[in-house]
Amino acid sequence: MRDVAVVGTGMTKFGELWGQSIRDIFVEAAQQAIADSGVDYIDSLYVGSMSPGLFVNQEHLGAVMADYLGVNPIPATRVESACASGGVAFRQAFLEVASGASDIVLAGGVEKMTDGADVTDVLAAAADQEYEVYHGITFPGLYAMIAKAHMHQYGTTREQLAAVAVKNHRNGVKNPNAQFRSEVSLAQVMSSTMVADPLRLLDCSPVSDGAAAVIVASLDVARKLNKNFVKVVASAQASDTIALHGRESITTFKAVVEASKKAYKIANLRPADINLVEVHDCFTIAEIVVSEDLGFFEKGKGGEAAKQGLTAIEGGRIPINTSGGLKAKGHPVGATGIAQIIELYEQLTSQAGPRQVKNVRRGMAQNMGGSGASCVIHILEAQ
Repeated sequence: MRDVAVVGTGMTKFGELWGQSIRDIFVEAAQQAIADSGVDYIDSLYVGSMSPGLFVNQEHLGAVMADYLGVNPIPATRVESACASGGVAFRQAFLEVASGASDIVLAGGVEKMTDGADVTDVLAAAADQEYEVYHGITFPGLYAMIAKAHMHQYGTTREQLAAVAVKNHRNGVKNPNAQFRSEVSLAQVMSSTMVADPLRLLDCSPVSDGAAAVIVASLDVARKLNKNFVKVVASAQASDTIALHGRESITTFKAVVEASKKAYKIANLRPADINLVEVHDCFTIAEIVVSEDLGFFEKGKGGEAAKQGLTAIEGGRIPINTSGGLKAKGHPVGATGIAQIIELYEQLTSQAGPRQVKNVRRGMAQNMGGSGASCVIHILEAQ
């Protein structure tokens, strides 16, 4: 396997992009990534997208995007793993370059969620239709059950859940592409509209449009480009039962645990060697559980860590979601995994501006689908 690097990035603003189509926003991000990298060709293209057929009635997305990007006749493939679609698209690009099959690959992600589809129904397609959705459960309901169980088992509090939202909105203010660039207070989070007890509106990531893209290349190509690049030192993926009732515990994400074990082993690293991490905070409880499952905090201590500021940019032990996370940056589901890689790239090349973490060498991205049935993890390293 060859060494692989990220050599360029591109990203639209996340939010309600009424004036642009799904192909418009993907091409915008992809063109930015190509220009940023300095490459004059790409060998292939991967597009992460969860449900374009349900959101905007457009399938065959790989071919659509290759056409409108003007890169035919290269191979172009859509990748789907629910909300982990972008992260898995990046993994496929990484594997293609690492194997030697291609030298330069574009990995992108896109979702257009605000064009009129019933978003709750579309997202529910990532849960177990026969055993969960048929009986009326939604994703806020599934994560509410996880939150209730975590609170019962470990004493996690409403204030600790709210602290995650407060911190991520504070980070989002510093991200020019974030959907929400305003701070929220603990009181605002805790008094926001109840969605599924104990989760309130400000515990939930928003409905978003957006696209993100990166250029993945062999290390030899990266060095010849004579520009900033970061090395991909680990890529790992794992799965779990799709329905919560099939799991030994709903206060841990087994797919996250297993994928992280693989990633740490591949990179020969430990949690203490990671300087910052982008995690899949679709709901505030998700960030808490994932921070524990990745080994950054003892099981049951993730909420306390958030409230104590251990995950903050300033003075944090392990800064989490410096981008603002899904909570403030936005969550166009197919684009999220790629946006996480972009945040790591900007941090590791000291281009993150006011949200820059000091003295960073390694970053981790954790992207998961549904209620944790799929998970993909990458570790990137500054060069």
